[in-house]
Amino acid sequence: MLASYAASLGHEVHGTFLTGRHALDGVSQHHLDVRDLAAVRTLVAGVRPQVVVNAAYRQDDWATTAGGAAHLALACEEVGARLVHVSSDVVFSGTAPSYAEDAEPDPVSDYGRAKLAAEQAVLELLPGSAVVRTSIILGSSLGRPSPMEQLVHDLSSGARGGVLFTDDVRCPVYVADLAGALVEVVERGLGGVLHCAGSDALSRHEIAVLVAERDGLDPSRFVTGSRATSGVPGPLDLRLDSRRTQQQLETRLRGAREFLSRT
Repeated sequence: MLASYAASLGHEVHGTFLTGRHALDGVSQHHLDVRDLAAVRTLVAGVRPQVVVNAAYRQDDWATTAGGAAHLALACEEVGARLVHVSSDVVFSGTAPSYAEDAEPDPVSDYGRAKLAAEQAVLELLPGSAVVRTSIILGSSLGRPSPMEQLVHDLSSGARGGVLFTDDVRCPVYVADLAGALVEVVERGLGGVLHCAGSDALSRHEIAVLVAERDGLDPSRFVTGSRATSGVPGPLDLRLDSRRTQQQLETRLRGAREFLSRT
């Protein structure tokens, strides 16, 4: 959604893909594997962008998540481009009541450690960069629902089994709000660590119920459970405090209770 939205505002936009190229109006597209430093440098040198927005990651691949960010920072430094790096709430452990932009990261998962390494590489190699941490992203993009919303539909229909945790808390953000915020970060030249998450802290079960109510599904079919007792690794309660960043933005980062409302 970000590329299409930026193009609709009149920006010259170049997008990249590793697999599954999608036709987007007004967006020039390039195949790129961010794990390949030479390929990253060649593409960035050829396009010579003013700003690069990096949202590339794979939860099970350090080379993509951390190495790719470092490669982009190096390439941007060579052509004098700014870098806006999209990061995640998983750089935190979830042991604090909430996390503002100046909170000290303390990841407890391999993915969280990779995301933190990416942040550190970006800020060290290209100090003027912006690191934008976000949370669960909801809403449709490229005509497809978010993974969380697809899961809700699959659980409701019985197409897939699974448990919705009542103690796994996040601050979900609407994809259009996040896109608007990222464009503002680019246009306003904002840098440093920024938090762009919704204002409501909700468990995965609570998110699923809101999606079900919006889409006319039956939430009574959901199976609930506790992540703390499930053995599933990773942080539990991750509440990003985005108030400081919100003061710098016109785009309002709405809470899920608002943007998932049927009214």
